[in-house]
Amino acid sequence: MKKTGILLFLASLLFVSSGIFNAANAASQKELRNKAAYAIKKFKRSDPSIRGFFKRSYAYAVFPTVGKGGIGIGGAYGKGVVYRGGNFIGTARLAQISIGFQFGGQAYREVIFFQSRSVFNRFINGQLKLGAQVSAVAVKEGAAASASFDHGIAVFTMTKGGLMYEATVAGQSFKYKGRR
Repeated sequence: MKKTGILLFLASLLFVSSGIFNAANAASQKELRNKAAYAIKKFKRSDPSIRGFFKRSYAYAVFPTVGKGGIGIGGAYGKGVVYRGGNFIGTARLAQISIGFQFGGQAYREVIFFQSRSVFNRFINGQLKLGAQVSAVAVKEGAAASASFDHGIAVFTMTKGGLMYEATVAGQSFKYKGRR
């Protein structure tokens, strides 16, 4: 009888704690989506010509904050929101490792546009890695007007703060969670 009571207590504790975890996760996802919406507004306000990428792209991933730092060896990490047809479909994580001359720390926003379904499928299946061959466009007035897709991808960044000196080789990888 005592064992049954203890088991029921533990089961109810697990049930309640999983509900709290799910509620916290839902709240953090809502906050991430709000930050992504704000980042999109900032990109569009800083460079109205970027609106064409939002309209023409098959899908896009918005990382409202990517934190980056290093001394010799560095890294970056950020959580983002993924949209297809302008609708939320999932979340993503960005991780980056860099090697070379670097010193400092920086926070920035990043948006990655996918021109086609095939490129987007590589992203959601974890097969897309961005390396030195893909260059990001720093968003400023009119920058997107002269930008184009490179191998089906267009990347735009916007500095939020910090200072980073670097001459590095880096690669970004992604992990997607959501609808296919």
